[in-house]
Amino acid sequence: MQLHVNHSPKPGDAARFAADIIEIAADISGAELDYGPASIAVIEDIVDGFRADGATSGEMADSLVAFGCYVGEVLIRHVGGSWHHTPDALHVVPLAVRLPGECECHPVDWVFGRLELGSRGSIRELYAAAVASVTAEADG
Repeated sequence: MQLHVNHSPKPGDAARFAADIIEIAADISGAELDYGPASIAVIEDIVDGFRADGATSGEMADSLVAFGCYVGEVLIRHVGGSWHHTPDALHVVPLAVRLPGECECHPVDWVFGRLELGSRGSIRELYAAAVASVTAEADG
């Protein structure tokens, strides 16, 4: 999927994009995002609202990228890891979170997938799988 994203983040920008979307979501919809894992359900609800309104990924690209950065920040804050550039052309934005144990996740893609697939693109399930992979790595 090729999209023109006006403000494609670099690894060092992702935390700022996440912080910006917290303010924007609060101003527009009153959503409270606190970097807690439970707040991922709020992100799903917001994206589901975009989908219900008939929004396309092209129209919402900048917001979806920012929400993906937020989801990545939730991962980093709760299981560790860091943002990295990924040259893989299969991803909407060449940005990934490398978790402990070298597992690489693409939370921006997860958010785009939610818009495209609805509930079949569960960000919460992908988040849980990423956390489980870190837990399994630590245990084994």
